Amino acid sequence: MDSSSSGADKARRDSGSCGGSDDPLDIPGKGAPVERLKKWRQAALVLNASLRFRYTLDLKKEEQKEEVKKKFRAQAHVKRAVSRYKEAARVNVEPKETTDAAPHVDGALGFGIEVEQLTALTRDNNYSTLQKYGGISGIANMLKADTKKGTCGDDPDLKARQNAFGSNTYPRKKRSSFLAFVWDACNDLTLIILMVAAAVSLALGIVTEGIKEGWYDGASICFAVLLVVFVIGTTDYKQSLQFQNLNEEKQNIRLEVVRGGRRIKVSIYDLVVGDVVPLKIGDQVPADGILISGHSFCIDESSMTGESKIVNKDQKSLFMMSGCKVVDGYGTMLVTAVGINTQWGMLMADISEDSGVETPLQVRLNGVATFIGIIGLYVAVLVLIVLVARYFTGHTYNPDGSPQYVKGKMGVSATISGIVKIFTVVVTIVVVAVPEGLPLAVTLTHAFSMRKMMRDKALVRSLSAFETVGSATTICTDKTGTLTLNQMFVTEAYFGGKKMVPTDNTEMLSASVLTMIIEGIAQNTSGSIFEPEDDQAPDVTGLPTEKAILSWGLQLGMKFNETRSKSSILQVSPFNSEKKRGGVAVHVGDSEVRIYWKGAAELILESCTDWLDADGSKHSMIPEKVGEFKKLIEDMAVASLRCIAFAYRPCELSDVPNKGQKAGWILPGDNLIMLGIVGIKDPCRPGVQDCIRLCTAAGIKVRMVTGDNLQTAKAIALECGILTDPNVSEPIIIEGKTFRALPDLEREEAAEKICVMGRSSPNDKLLFVKALKNKGHVVAVTGDSTNDAPALHEADIGLSMGIQGTEVAKESSDIVILDDNFASIVRVVRWGRSVYANIQKFIQFQLTVNVAALIINVVSIVSSGDVPLNAVQLLWVNLIMDTLGALALATEPPNNNLMQRPPVGRREPLITNIMWRNLLIMAFYQVAVLLTLNFDGQNLLQLKHDNHAHAEKVKHTFIFNTFVLCQVFNEFNARKPDELNVFKGITRNHLFLAIIAITVVLQVLIIEFLGKFTSTVRLSWQLWLVSIGLAFISWPLALLGKLIPVRDHPFSDSSCPRMFELDDSCLLIFLGVKFILMVKCVGHYASCSYKS
Repeated sequence: MDSSSSGADKARRDSGSCGGSDDPLDIPGKGAPVERLKKWRQAALVLNASLRFRYTLDLKKEEQKEEVKKKFRAQAHVKRAVSRYKEAARVNVEPKETTDAAPHVDGALGFGIEVEQLTALTRDNNYSTLQKYGGISGIANMLKADTKKGTCGDDPDLKARQNAFGSNTYPRKKRSSFLAFVWDACNDLTLIILMVAAAVSLALGIVTEGIKEGWYDGASICFAVLLVVFVIGTTDYKQSLQFQNLNEEKQNIRLEVVRGGRRIKVSIYDLVVGDVVPLKIGDQVPADGILISGHSFCIDESSMTGESKIVNKDQKSLFMMSGCKVVDGYGTMLVTAVGINTQWGMLMADISEDSGVETPLQVRLNGVATFIGIIGLYVAVLVLIVLVARYFTGHTYNPDGSPQYVKGKMGVSATISGIVKIFTVVVTIVVVAVPEGLPLAVTLTHAFSMRKMMRDKALVRSLSAFETVGSATTICTDKTGTLTLNQMFVTEAYFGGKKMVPTDNTEMLSASVLTMIIEGIAQNTSGSIFEPEDDQAPDVTGLPTEKAILSWGLQLGMKFNETRSKSSILQVSPFNSEKKRGGVAVHVGDSEVRIYWKGAAELILESCTDWLDADGSKHSMIPEKVGEFKKLIEDMAVASLRCIAFAYRPCELSDVPNKGQKAGWILPGDNLIMLGIVGIKDPCRPGVQDCIRLCTAAGIKVRMVTGDNLQTAKAIALECGILTDPNVSEPIIIEGKTFRALPDLEREEAAEKICVMGRSSPNDKLLFVKALKNKGHVVAVTGDSTNDAPALHEADIGLSMGIQGTEVAKESSDIVILDDNFASIVRVVRWGRSVYANIQKFIQFQLTVNVAALIINVVSIVSSGDVPLNAVQLLWVNLIMDTLGALALATEPPNNNLMQRPPVGRREPLITNIMWRNLLIMAFYQVAVLLTLNFDGQNLLQLKHDNHAHAEKVKHTFIFNTFVLCQVFNEFNARKPDELNVFKGITRNHLFLAIIAITVVLQVLIIEFLGKFTSTVRLSWQLWLVSIGLAFISWPLALLGKLIPVRDHPFSDSSCPRMFELDDSCLLIFLGVKFILMVKCVGHYASCSYKS
């Protein structure tokens, strides 16, 4: 509990408003305004805009997309107006007797209508043409489909329909080729300058030294630049493929269709013209079509028209547009147009898809890269001034000791060649100093993690929330299907005033009572039963609760289709999570009408004035009987059963409104007669207790928010481990209506303590999320219904359910849990923490290389004019620390240690005190060793007796080799910044081992075989051993360094989050000042020793 509260405290500090909004490099995780997005782009130092901003939102394309949508919606409005005018004219003008039939044209492959006719029919909302074709049944006949059984569904039939009417896809933006990514990588300003310098160097080298020897310097730089470009292009191309594949997966909706009379689930891409599609609240209309039947069926057409007006669909308004959402009721539609022939398809074909979006971490890393880059530019300018001054004053020497420039004796080409070499070194320092790979490492780890998370049953829709989930301090989870298996079955039944033992014991009930129970089950449902003609078991489909009740009905002897055919539905009041009950009015014969209700037991009980006994006699609901029912409900709830009550109300046909007014008829839900109650068991998921314990250890408080009875919720919470004390009371467990009645301040105080909320509505969940956020929590919330959408959108991390979740809920969420399992949510949190941890590992590694490379080169240049690491060598180092380093460290898989620490604050410094300790120890060790070798390497390596020029080359080669091997060994240290054992779990990361192996092999090839290109010479095996030994010291030194205690919080700890944000910058400034002082001191020392 302590870790949980500490995590909340950290989140509270980090989510304050103290100055955070003024920082251009600090954007919110959700709903960042365009001005903020423009501001951070302008504030960032960028060398390659096309590469840096590839995975950010293209603001120009977004504006163009909005313009296209406006034009399309204007056209839609015009078409609807024309359609209404024609319909009004058709109604008001007296119809003439005519025998004209609709023009009959044999479509492709024998269908009775062509694709153009179908498309025009739906697009123009043409009712008169529909009637000419014989209405819905006529269209269905032409399409060789049945309005109840759908298509036959075999492969030849589906193929024929796709050939005749098209597939349910639309033209996508062509993927960029590999060469396009290589070209983008070439657009780096510094690499372009290096290529120009290399070309000049190549030309001058050939002129002055001849083609045999003069081409090496220029060609080697060209080759190094091309290697960098191709490695970056390849990595970026693979990332792009992964993002595009994941984007297609997000759009691959699974939906129910009726084929051969059976409901089956198919991909939205496999939908064909003629399919019959059942739709319910929360579904997306998958194609253009015509409504077959519906009850209280309402559509939100705002995605197509831009208006948020809800449209009621009935026999007066039959035509359906793809892309719209079902907001109430249920119904079935006949698909008449798919893909590019739909209005949604035409819209999507006109706008280019842009899945790019910047994340807070990505923007913050741009800030770090910008700051380091500015320091690097200042250093590069300083180096340029010093090198040019030394060159023209004759203080820059060749390997043999002679000055490179002698006034009056140097030709123009030789002078230019010397200046080009200086300029090349300076530009290469800029390449190394500006960490372009730092922001790109975020996209790399995103792409890797998202692909791996698909295997862990999680689909990321929002990258920002994916980062934020690592900071989550509380998870508000549903009960059904998340903590439980969602495999429901009736275990208790109480009808006719008696408990049914077993639950299918129909002998204790009279025929009239049993008939009403079965009729209520069959008619008052959104599920369905497919009854095969052979002796196979019936196939039950629908929501889990509906399936449980329908399965129980089958045990009672229900014949689903036969029962439904005996009575006709007059009106439906669909079940939703707000009302927690659903009803249906059925005409059972003559003038008799029954209104059946089912829903939350205690809510139905409140509406009952009578109850029915086993022989069908009606009795008044006296207080004693009410108490008996309440006791029954409580006993079932304590046994963790979901309690569903069944009731009805008789009605006369004369009380039913006529056809014109029936659409607005609200079914009476009072004065009901209780039929009985069932208890439905939904077992807890195996292992959910371990997951709850893991969250608690990680500083995350798990809270249950459910629409079920409070006692049922309490029983499940005790079983799962959310509650440990069975005697808890308010506000630890609370009902939704009690919570919503609290004043705002009291509600926020209560929210901190709540563990279980029962009988909650979607609005209660929204209020709960807001209260927790106001108390400083980083909130993750689960949801599956349409009404959960506001809470999913309001939460820092919205988690929708992939199996039971509606499309509306999924679109409002940030991450889709594909298997509805709470264990998958825990894995998502672990992945979110892993992203942050991997980026920190890469930062530590890259800054170590940055600091060491800059100090070594600059100190050497300022003090002696000597360049220990030339342009080609620095480019190789840059490749190791940027692309290869990111591949090795940013793709580290998560481990359980991540769940043994508190949540990461959203504005916690990217560079922690632990990282600074590790970074400085390694950087100063490398600087000390390599500068010592640079100034006294010939003595230490016993090269005094060698030729001076050869000795210098061996020394520089040894420095370069040792420096690269230090990075290889330090890459292991960066894997575990705060753990002693850096090899733990290394065998699981095959990519890391491969990168290390590739780096070492290439380094050996460079030293032993590519000396002409890299200005190196072969090293003896003794020097190789010394080089490896010096690099090896990085391991024990890092181990000792980790024993040095540091504060957990930044040195500038404050209640103001702004200080957290400035902490990295302050330490970088401190490091820069220290670096300049070191340059001066070492330069003075080296100058003195050189003179002596």
